[in-house]
Amino acid sequence: MIWIMLATLIVVFVIGFRILTSDSRRAIKRLSERLGISLVTVESMIDQFGKTSGNEFIRYLERPDEAHLQNAAQVLLIWQVCIIDGSEQNLLSWHRLLRKARLAAPLTDAQVRLALGFMREMDPDPQELNAFQLRYNQLFLPEEGVFYLH
Repeated sequence: MIWIMLATLIVVFVIGFRILTSDSRRAIKRLSERLGISLVTVESMIDQFGKTSGNEFIRYLERPDEAHLQNAAQVLLIWQVCIIDGSEQNLLSWHRLLRKARLAAPLTDAQVRLALGFMREMDPDPQELNAFQLRYNQLFLPEEGVFYLH
């Protein structure tokens, strides 16, 4: 009889937990599936942001429009290249992921400020992020005078 009560309590707890976290899991899954990366990559970034900033990022990501998904992907790019691994190979790899997911675009000042806001508990160097913005945009934007035929 005790086993039945414990099993019922565990089932209720698991179902309740899944219901309470379903929106955030769906938002994280949307970004990770679009980029073709594991959920752990996005979840670990959110964990490193801290509780308040992480929740803000999830609420931001839950918004259904493409612009918020684009900005969230750019924040992930900044995180992966500025915080995790600043190598040229990592930068090119993330650029390819964004391009494949049709989320590659020049980094804007607003996206850098957004990333700084989410990373505020980590106290990132704004100058470093601005330097990364210039470096990434030089990679992303075609050279002047080069014409591409479609």
